[in-house]
Amino acid sequence: MCARLGAATGLNSVVVVVLILSTIIPPCLISGVPIADAVGALLTHIDSPLKVTFLVDCWSDEQRLNLGKIVLRRHLWQFVPRDDHLRTWRTVLDDDRTSHQTLVIVDLKCNATGRFLREAEQRLYLNFRWLLVDTEALEVPDLAVASQMERYLGVLQPCPVLLSSEVFLMVTEPEQAILFTQVYRVSRDTALRVEDYARWSTTQMEDLRTEKVTSVRRKNLYGHQLRASMVITNPDTIHHLTDYKDKHIDTITKVNYLLTNCLASYLGASVSYSRVSTWGYYNATTRLWDGMIGELVHDTADLGASPLFLTADRTAVIQYLAMTSATRSKFIFRSPKLSYTENVFLLPFDNDVWACVMAVITFSSVLLLIALWGEWRLAGPNAPAIDPATLTPSFRDALLMTYGASCQQGSSVLPRNCSARLITLLTFIVLMFLYASYSASIVALLQSPSTKIRTLEDLLASRLKFGVHDTVFNRYYFTHANEPTRRAIYERKVARPDGGPAAFLELEQGIDRIRQGLYAFHVEQGVGYKVISETYQEDEKCGLQEIQYLQVVDPYYAIQKNSSFEEHIKIGLFRLNEHGIQYRENAKLYTKKPRCSGGGGKFVPVSLVDVEPAVWIILWGAGLAMGFFLLEYLYHRVWATGCHRMARDSRRERCPW
Repeated sequence: MCARLGAATGLNSVVVVVLILSTIIPPCLISGVPIADAVGALLTHIDSPLKVTFLVDCWSDEQRLNLGKIVLRRHLWQFVPRDDHLRTWRTVLDDDRTSHQTLVIVDLKCNATGRFLREAEQRLYLNFRWLLVDTEALEVPDLAVASQMERYLGVLQPCPVLLSSEVFLMVTEPEQAILFTQVYRVSRDTALRVEDYARWSTTQMEDLRTEKVTSVRRKNLYGHQLRASMVITNPDTIHHLTDYKDKHIDTITKVNYLLTNCLASYLGASVSYSRVSTWGYYNATTRLWDGMIGELVHDTADLGASPLFLTADRTAVIQYLAMTSATRSKFIFRSPKLSYTENVFLLPFDNDVWACVMAVITFSSVLLLIALWGEWRLAGPNAPAIDPATLTPSFRDALLMTYGASCQQGSSVLPRNCSARLITLLTFIVLMFLYASYSASIVALLQSPSTKIRTLEDLLASRLKFGVHDTVFNRYYFTHANEPTRRAIYERKVARPDGGPAAFLELEQGIDRIRQGLYAFHVEQGVGYKVISETYQEDEKCGLQEIQYLQVVDPYYAIQKNSSFEEHIKIGLFRLNEHGIQYRENAKLYTKKPRCSGGGGKFVPVSLVDVEPAVWIILWGAGLAMGFFLLEYLYHRVWATGCHRMARDSRRERCPW
C-alpha cells in the first residue's frame, strides 16, 4: 500500500499535517487558549491550499462542527467515521489523490492514536503534513514546555519521522502564546531533533524559521553515513577513483564517485561505498533485482553512485533524480569512401545535366548527318571516289564519331565539306569542357567520404562489419533488443548467423578495427574517443561518424524509491551542476570527439572498389562482344555451309542469294 501511494504521488509531494486537537472540552478554548484561532493562523502561515481531514473519533458531533466553522472557513474539510477507525484512517489516506495538499488532524487523547502513528510508516515523511496537539496536556494549567515536549517525543520515538517529514507540535506558553515546533530525525536509528517553526499570540504569528524551504533548512545531516552502491567492472578501478588514471575504464563510476563525495560534503554527511559488478537487472525466475538496483530495492544502499539508464521497468523500483554524466553509447566508425555506397561515375553530373549531354550528342549526330547528306547529294554523279578517311552520310558513323568526341577519343574519318567540319569542331570543343569537368569531379569524388550512412537502417544495409564493447550493459541491451532494426543488427551483424562467436570485443581491439576502416564499433563515446585521441594519426581522426543504438537518454543518478533524502540530494546535485563542479569532473574524465586537424585526411589511393563500375562495363562489354562474335561465327558457319551444299547440288557456281 505504501509503495503504491509513493508511486502515485511522487517524492515531491508535501507531507500531511496530523493535527491533534482536544475532544473533552469545547475546541474553541482549552485552558483559556484559543486553539481554533491558533490553528487557523498556522494554516494561513503554511500558505498552501490545504484540505483538512480530522482523524478524531473521540470528538462529539457538536465539537467537530464548531471547529469546522471556526477554523476551516477557507479550506475543505472532512471527519472520518468513528467505527473501525484504524482501517478507515489508512483507507482515507491511501485514497487521497490530493495528499500533497491535505492536512490531517489527530488527537493524542483519542484511542489508538499512538498505534496509528506507528503504523503510518511512509505517510509520516511523504506527501502529508502532521500537527500534534496533546489536549490532555493543554488541560493542565501552566504545564512546563519541557514536559509537553517530553510527551510528544515519547509518542513519536518509535515512529519514522524522517528528514522530509512535516510534523508540527503545538506547545502552550505563558500569556496564551502557542509555540509551533517541528520534529524530525536524520535516519531511523538517530535521535529526534526539534526546531522552532512559529510562535502565535493573540495579535500575530511570528516566523521562527531560519530558511523557509524545509530541505534547505535541514541540509545538514550531522555526519550521518550515507550508503552508496557503485558499479566496478575492473578490479583495478578501486585504486584509481581519484587520480584520473585509466580514464577510459569505469569512467562513469569515477565521475560520480567524485560527485558523490562533493554531495556528501555539501550535506555534512559521510559515505560508505559498496561495490557491485552490474547496474542491476530483473530476474524473471527469482523475481528479484540484482546489482546496484538490487541494493537500492533491498535497503542496503541509499544512493546509486553509478548512474544508469532510465527504463520503464526501473522507474517502479528506484527514483531518478538528475543527469550527472553527459555520455552515451553509440556505433563509431570511419566514413567509408564514397565509392562504397555510390557509383561515383554517375555523381559528377545532375540528372538534368546528363539529359543535356545525351541531347547534345544526339542533336550533333543528327545535324552532322544532315550536312553529310547534303554534301553527297549536291556532289551527284561528279562525286570523287570515296576516300576511306572520308565520313559517309551514315547515322551509325555520325553517332559513333560524336560519342568518341564526348570521350575525347577523336575519329579516324572526317567530313569533306566546311559545314560538316565546323559542326565536328564545335562538338569537340563543347564536349571537351564537359569531359574536363567530369574528370575533375571524379578525382574529387574518389577522395570524398560517404555521408549516406545516417541511420541504423543505413548502417544495417551497409557493407560494414560490426563489433560491440564487451560490457555488462551492452550484452544485456543487445540480447534483449525487440525493435526490428536493432534486433536484426544483433542477429545478423553481432551474433552472426553462421554460428560464429558473437562480436563482443575488448576496447582496444574494437578501436583498432575502426582504424582499419569499414568497421562499426559500439562503445561509450568518451571512452572510445579517449583511445582514439591517443592512438590515431591526425588524418585518421577525420571522417569519424556515430549513430546511436540504445533508445535511452543520458544516464541518471538514482536513489531509493520513497527516500526521505530525495529533496536534499536533488538540491545538492543541482548545486554541483550550477557551480560547475559537475562540468569540471566530466570534462576531466570524458574525452570529446577529436577534431580533424589533418587537412581533411591524406590522399587515398584508388582501389578496385572505386573503379568497380568501370570494371563491370569492361566485363559486360567483353561478354557482349564475345557473344556477338559467336553469333556471327555460327551464322556464317551454318549458312555458308548450307549455301555451298545447295550450290553444289544445283551445279551452280555460287549461292542463289
